[in-house]
Amino acid sequence: MALGKSRKILIFCVVLLLPVLGFALYTWVALTWSFSKGERAGYITKFSSKGWVCKTWEGELTMALVPGTVPEKFLFSVRDDVLAQRITRSMGKRVSLTYEQHKGVPTSCFGETEYFATDMKVTE
Repeated sequence: MALGKSRKILIFCVVLLLPVLGFALYTWVALTWSFSKGERAGYITKFSSKGWVCKTWEGELTMALVPGTVPEKFLFSVRDDVLAQRITRSMGKRVSLTYEQHKGVPTSCFGETEYFATDMKVTE
């Protein structure tokens, strides 16, 4: 039994659009639902805009709990340009960084890490 031309086009569109819509839905869920939320304090030691096609803000917060110990580094991404400007102005100062952890983000176009900074305040 032969399918009509319009039915073939419909099947082709469904087969093509279904994965695209599924990927878009999965990406939306991964970026809106957070696995965890928290705060970390320390000094922003690196912060830059990176990427060839997808420019993202990537940073490094250095946390030293006890003087003389090896500091722990917390890598994070920023999606908000206004927050990125605030972080840039606070370089060298002690800050408290509020973040959300988003597991399973399908591409690095949204950020290189799974930790996304949502707010920052200077604590000095």
